[in-house]
Amino acid sequence: MRLHDLRPPRGATHPRKRVGRGNGSGHGTYSTKGIKGQKARSGNDLRVGFEGGQLPLVRRMAAKPGFKNPFRVQYEPVNVGALNRFEDGTRVDAALLRGARLLRTNRPVKVLGEGTLERKLTVVADRFSASARAAIEAAGGTVEEVEVGAEQPSAAE
Repeated sequence: MRLHDLRPPRGATHPRKRVGRGNGSGHGTYSTKGIKGQKARSGNDLRVGFEGGQLPLVRRMAAKPGFKNPFRVQYEPVNVGALNRFEDGTRVDAALLRGARLLRTNRPVKVLGEGTLERKLTVVADRFSASARAAIEAAGGTVEEVEVGAEQPSAAE
């Protein structure tokens, strides 16, 4: 096969539309421009979004106020009350939480203080609220905070 043997697949190319070449061509008389109006004239140069002087949609919409931080870290929340399902002395990390279906995404984990903890656990997460940290330590457990995005050794190792 040579370069001159290559052809585009059937239907990929279309013949050029030749307007204004008589009614037999199907594109005569008004040359696909309809009847009169600004867009039927020669030199038609309407910018994108122009609505004939009416306030354009993009300007009618309320502008979004404020600032959206592109570097914001979004955490997956887990409440301490949900950790009661694990046995005493368990090392609870993201892999174990995912296995217990307490996490839905692969985002970093933040443990929050809602509920009461009755188990002595070692909890490994990216962040802890002050109330969660207090609840875990009050139950006799320990808190291990890892750096966001750092690889955590799984419970199986």
